[in-house]
Amino acid sequence: MMRPAVFQNLDHDRFMQEAIVCAKQVATRPFGAVIVVAERAEVIARGFNRTDVSPTFHGEIDVINRCAENNPNVQWSGLVLYTTAEPCPMCQSAIEWAGISMVVFGSSIPFLKSLGWNQIDIRAEEVAKRTLFNKCEILGGVLQKECDALFQAASASVVSKK
Repeated sequence: MMRPAVFQNLDHDRFMQEAIVCAKQVATRPFGAVIVVAERAEVIARGFNRTDVSPTFHGEIDVINRCAENNPNVQWSGLVLYTTAEPCPMCQSAIEWAGISMVVFGSSIPFLKSLGWNQIDIRAEEVAKRTLFNKCEILGGVLQKECDALFQAASASVVSKK
């Protein structure tokens, strides 16, 4: 399904850089995310991993909750979620339930697994494909090297502490 031009013309690198800034707030778990109104190319919510508060507060869950809290009348279908890592099945499901139309990520689940990160081996694309009530486009590999470096550094810091 082709998205309207407002989705196609977004500066994905710019918004991924903003997600990377969010990710750096928790260097040991660098899962950062932003939500953008496609039509205005404007960030309306920022989030990061807060699993120290709740095991479900992944970066994507945090940014969705912040968006809902601060933008009660938002049109979810007009939003794009940028995240430093491919959404896990829980996060991609939340994205689908919210009705967000596009997800852009940096690092992939297979890459995270190769570094030893615990991951459920179901790709975001698979969750999106099996969701019949929403059509969420998935775009991976945006600023992948920069995002991969965040997770490599976090992995190295954990290994060096052992």
